[in-house]
Amino acid sequence: MIRFDILTLFPNMFKGLIEDSIIKRAIEKKLIEVNLIDFREFSTNKHHTVDDYSYGGGAGMLISVEPVHLAMKTIPNLDHAKKLLMSPSGKTFNQAKAIELSKEEHIVMVCGHYEGIDARILNFIDEEVSIGDYVLMGGEVPAMTILEAVSRLVPGVISEDSPVNESFSDSLLEHPQYTRPAIYEGFGVPDVLLSGHHANIKKWQREKALEKTLKVRPDLLKKANLDLNDYKYLWELKNEKN
Repeated sequence: MIRFDILTLFPNMFKGLIEDSIIKRAIEKKLIEVNLIDFREFSTNKHHTVDDYSYGGGAGMLISVEPVHLAMKTIPNLDHAKKLLMSPSGKTFNQAKAIELSKEEHIVMVCGHYEGIDARILNFIDEEVSIGDYVLMGGEVPAMTILEAVSRLVPGVISEDSPVNESFSDSLLEHPQYTRPAIYEGFGVPDVLLSGHHANIKKWQREKALEKTLKVRPDLLKKANLDLNDYKYLWELKNEKN
């Protein structure tokens, strides 16, 4: 089981995810545990504010380090947890990172807001994590992204076979998939998928994954585990373009 402790000013943002989804079933099956901590409750001033103006000036308000750190200190076994700060300046989150985090037993995620958090919070954090090269209004959406991406890798949360053939599992994008009806508005399912010939289906799926990756994310091919047939097919695709 993985325990997630999420520090946020807006715990209600997470309710849809943890009360109406696969995450909910995973919690009920005790495969994961999710605790939401409102660090506003740890403000030490009478107005319960958690933000202030930054030294040296700058636009917007900055979250103070004290309420966040006080909230963290209430988490049991904090020293053994992986402590992450949601930050646009962190390392970019990807499937490899999700797999790495899925091996942890305890993950703490801190969600910033406004213009960020007093930099001294980094003294109590293991790693800053970003979900992309853009800026959001807070860390809640990144935390939800990581919660879902990591949780679905926990054994028993989804079908055991599902993560194996997904996009990024082999640094390739996933091949196209189809379901009934076989023909819709004149668009049919590829004949090979209706053939029942498993070897041909597997070959088609691999080729389509290579084709999509070459078209959409060619950078991923450098990391993929390619064999001689893969290189031959990619060479054919590139020559077709030329």
